[in-house]
Amino acid sequence: MLAYLFRRLMSLILSLAVASLVIFLVVEVAPGDPASYMLGINAQPDTLAALRAELGLDLPPVQRYVAWVTGMLSGDFGTSYTYRTEVAGMIAQRLWVSLPLALYALVLSTLIAFPAGILAAARRGRAADVTVMAGTQLGVAIPNFWFAMLLVLLFAIKLRWMPSGGFPGWDDPAKALISLTLPAVALALPQAAILARILRSSLIDALGEDYIRTARAKGLTRWQALRRHGLRNALIPVLTILGLQFSFLLAGAIIIEQVFYLPGLGRLIFQSISQRDLIVVESVVMLLVFAVIVVNFLTDLAYVAVDPRLRR
Repeated sequence: MLAYLFRRLMSLILSLAVASLVIFLVVEVAPGDPASYMLGINAQPDTLAALRAELGLDLPPVQRYVAWVTGMLSGDFGTSYTYRTEVAGMIAQRLWVSLPLALYALVLSTLIAFPAGILAAARRGRAADVTVMAGTQLGVAIPNFWFAMLLVLLFAIKLRWMPSGGFPGWDDPAKALISLTLPAVALALPQAAILARILRSSLIDALGEDYIRTARAKGLTRWQALRRHGLRNALIPVLTILGLQFSFLLAGAIIIEQVFYLPGLGRLIFQSISQRDLIVVESVVMLLVFAVIVVNFLTDLAYVAVDPRLRR
């Protein structure tokens, strides 16, 4: 068990090191100069040189990479080129929008997917199964940003039940959750469709195993055998999808945050790219990569909790 944890921890550290190098190199080769963007096309060469020296852009790439990595290890993400404020503070402020949104959407997708997947597996080939599979196929096919616009048209413009966008802050938690509801639903439904399909397939495979037939022979109904024995053994692929979904919901909500004008990490990345604020782009992307890798690590630990065979 300890050896397994050590191997996974070493893999996590190596993945972070490689990711930081790739992110830095990709941002470095991107066209455009932050100093030229900030000063405009008519800036004088000496003014450009002075600004580049102030921002540290005149240093060798290796030195800037080492300074960036060591700064992140100590909690210092640098200073934004555009806003001249600490990147860590900007990230912390936006994270209180993106993280609750991702968790909200993950909870909604799980609450929708588990009953739907279990019902479809228990009623395989019947009307309930066909209905659930048709709904999940529709959920997979519809882009979440288009679905988000439909939600705005129906619930914000026509019915006026929800706000169409913006975020009032956490001073009033009720209003904050209401403002995140439509974005969370737009993110959750496509993910719930994928999760329900995976859960159904995994449960159907589990129902064909010998231990299920033994449980049925001892007098358990199909539903009881599925709930007591099949569900836990079908959770490993489901946990994999849940881990990937949380990573996607945290890192992939750029378009949804644009649709609803949410001041989250996705919107921050979009604005920073357009403004050539490279230090913000590097830091936010690295933070999102860190979240993805840590979630995958926690998913591996969840495998051990679900499947006792992995503890050996």
